[in-house]
Amino acid sequence: MAVLLEEIAQSVEIWLKLIKKPQPYVDPNLDPVLLVPGIAGSILKAVDDNGRSERVWVRIIGADYKFRTKLWSRFDPSTGQTVSLDPKTHIVVPEERYGLHAIDVLDPEMIIGRDCVYYFHDMIVEMMKWGFQEGKTLFGFGYDFRQSNRFQEALERFAAKLEAVYTASGGKKINIISHSMGGLLVKCFMSLHTDIFEKYVQNWIAIAAPFQGAPGYISSTFLNGMSFVEGWEQNFFISKWSMHQLLIECPSIYELMACPDFQWEHNPLLEIWREKHDKDGNSNIVLESYSPEESVPIFKEALSSNTVNYDGLDIPLPFNLEILQWACETRKILSCAKVPSQVKFYNIYGMNLETPHSVCYGSVEEPVTDLEQLKFVQAQYVCVDGDGTVPVESAMADGLTAEARIGVPGEHRGILAEPHVFRILKHWLKAGDPDPYYNPLNDYVILPTAFEMERHKEKGLQVTSLKEEWEIISRDSNDEDNIIINNGKPLVSSIAVSDQSSLTEARATVTLHPQSEGKRHIELNAISVSATV
Repeated sequence: MAVLLEEIAQSVEIWLKLIKKPQPYVDPNLDPVLLVPGIAGSILKAVDDNGRSERVWVRIIGADYKFRTKLWSRFDPSTGQTVSLDPKTHIVVPEERYGLHAIDVLDPEMIIGRDCVYYFHDMIVEMMKWGFQEGKTLFGFGYDFRQSNRFQEALERFAAKLEAVYTASGGKKINIISHSMGGLLVKCFMSLHTDIFEKYVQNWIAIAAPFQGAPGYISSTFLNGMSFVEGWEQNFFISKWSMHQLLIECPSIYELMACPDFQWEHNPLLEIWREKHDKDGNSNIVLESYSPEESVPIFKEALSSNTVNYDGLDIPLPFNLEILQWACETRKILSCAKVPSQVKFYNIYGMNLETPHSVCYGSVEEPVTDLEQLKFVQAQYVCVDGDGTVPVESAMADGLTAEARIGVPGEHRGILAEPHVFRILKHWLKAGDPDPYYNPLNDYVILPTAFEMERHKEKGLQVTSLKEEWEIISRDSNDEDNIIINNGKPLVSSIAVSDQSSLTEARATVTLHPQSEGKRHIELNAISVSATV
């Protein structure tokens, strides 16, 4: 019997080994990565006086009620902190999975339509395929996004996180990957704590950062609120107005206003069709335009009677000039930031989407008669190129010394799941087998396929001939550009140069063949002739 039991036990062990999931690939040579999210990109939990906690952001079931009772806040100008209206609640960010849980899937309980609450999820999955390991080389930093990007408590947590990541990885310097407003938090920290930043960080990669603000998006947020998700899911989520009543007291939102000192190609405007009456009582419809500075009195008047009812009390929530002053000080800190000499900075920005830049309310047919009614008027946008939220112009203007700035077609949050971004990150992080021929700027590989050189002397002349060929391999097999390039035929270009002082002449011909199946062949034939002494 004992023998049979032993055989059964051995059989079970073998079976368990067979069904056991294969261990994920881990590359111990990788340098650690810290992911930093943007606004609304961290799970938040409300903890009461008895230590009981519940997720209040993000959640679908009971979302609006919990949001209003636990997250609605007031700004305290003496501390710079936004404090929950519920005196028995304080907000914390979960730290499970070394900080990754808070920024991965923002509502882990959501099953249908789950992709709408994916945040860094796809990037985390992809990076683990490259050999990154949670707690060893991959970490997350979630934070209370209601607060200012220079809120002291958040910066102290960030410093502690850098030290913890550095220690956990065996003393390796860190690669920071920030998204959206997370780039402003990192930039504030770098400006205020340069020594700590330089000690622990080797590379900072900012993705879709609103370095000069998100003009159209934020202007309409002040007046109309914002939706975190689009489509049918928003019917089960937080209303735009509930979100508005939170954000009106959040320093982080004021810090995303259009930077008034930036030299915009076209100044972002707040435009309002208004009905005016002359001294004779005649009505005229005029379009009034306000610059970022001039928009402040409009916001102030439009929100002068804005209130929330909390626990039976009407609490005034006007446009907060004290927060605006705080945000102006934050802008000064951001403008002074410099990348330390031992750190490399990279900037990836989204493009090719219509992005709100200026905002217009009313029309000739239906002008605005009362600014306090702007809260109920649908905004119309004048759009520029960007990621749907942040204009290219703002995202590119980091004001820093950058190793590279690369535009990737993509939506503001969706860009974190773009294969092009993954290829760029893999290249910069030196993950996997590096491809020396990969060009992250244009997302293609230039592969040498032939090289021949010959030298000989002929009648007192030194003759050198060169033949070189390449293939450009692109992930995009779209051949539309062949129509543009010489109607699908090879394009031939020649050049000749001479130097009379050295009696040297060179000629070269480049042949660019049409793209086929993602590949384009290029040939270079050159010859130089020089007089021998």
